[in-house]
Amino acid sequence: MGFGDRGVIADRWSSRILWICAIGTAVGLYMVAVERQMQNREKMMAEALRAAESGTDGAE
Repeated sequence: MGFGDRGVIADRWSSRILWICAIGTAVGLYMVAVERQMQNREKMMAEALRAAESGTDGAE
């Protein structure tokens, strides 16, 4: 009987740990995606600003 109880407890804890790791990984991937999206926006805005400045300098 003792071995059966230990197995159930171990299975419960290992499945909880597995879920925590899976949720942590999903959160980490989401944060990376958000960071990359912000970097892409900043890059696009910087390129647009450079293009606007070079267009203004060429017109003068």
